[in-house]
Amino acid sequence: MIDLPAIETSRLSKSYGQMEAVRDLNLCVTANRITGFLGSNGAGKSTTIKMLLGMIRPTSGGGAVLGRRIDHPAESVKLRRDVAYVSEDKRLYGYMTVEQTIRFTSGFYPGWRSETAWLLLRKYELPPERKVRSLSKGMRTKLALLLAISRGPKLLILDEPSEGLDPVGVEQLLESLVSQSGEGTTVFFSSHQIEEVERIADRVCILDHGRLLMDLSLDEIREGYRQIDVVFPVEAPEREFRLPGVESIETKGRQLRLLSSGNTDEIVAQARALSASEIDVAPVGLREIFLRTVKSSHALV
Repeated sequence: MIDLPAIETSRLSKSYGQMEAVRDLNLCVTANRITGFLGSNGAGKSTTIKMLLGMIRPTSGGGAVLGRRIDHPAESVKLRRDVAYVSEDKRLYGYMTVEQTIRFTSGFYPGWRSETAWLLLRKYELPPERKVRSLSKGMRTKLALLLAISRGPKLLILDEPSEGLDPVGVEQLLESLVSQSGEGTTVFFSSHQIEEVERIADRVCILDHGRLLMDLSLDEIREGYRQIDVVFPVEAPEREFRLPGVESIETKGRQLRLLSSGNTDEIVAQARALSASEIDVAPVGLREIFLRTVKSSHALV
């Protein structure tokens, strides 16, 4: 039996007048894994998440979450029973205390895990008697995460979950997400914090101007991507390096900096054939890959 993807979209698009927020998006998010959803401000991440949850309707295309169609009103309602969502603005009832919020929320979910809720309450050091309106942004984030995890969801979707958290809070968040994945929950989270994604994600999707630029596992990125610095005795012949596997090229006088996603041996052989005086090949981190990929995308727009 083949497991269905937790999230799958086909040419999912959303336009606001002439502005395309999301364009022909084909996502396939593996179940029981942590997937990081990266993109600059305005890339279309939040719009995508809201379409997945049925909060806004696609202009065209479609998709499914946990096997239920997002563009079908009845199925969209059903899928939200198994999906916990932590939004960027962390909306909560300000007049309730932390403890009242937990007890109130628990009444809506038959599978509510009370022990998990109280364990997280202590771990996150949330004050039970404090009104939600008096909590710091970081504490509201922790409370929203507690409520989402305690539901026992099959899929946890988070939009910028670490915003407002101090370093200790970030560590607690990442530990919680890894723990949930270990228990079989699929985690899909958008973030500006590339280091956080690189630390815990199994897979990374990069979105820019509403288009999917990359969808790879962290293992594929670590094994395939390389930064190749080449120095020539004369002006660098950039056009000679438009080869398979070369994702971006930066030229400065006699120097070339290449980002490759594979085919490293052929690229190095080309540099030697063109009488390069220096060649340096090094692994490259997710931050550099993200910045160079988005920069190349902007050059094409």
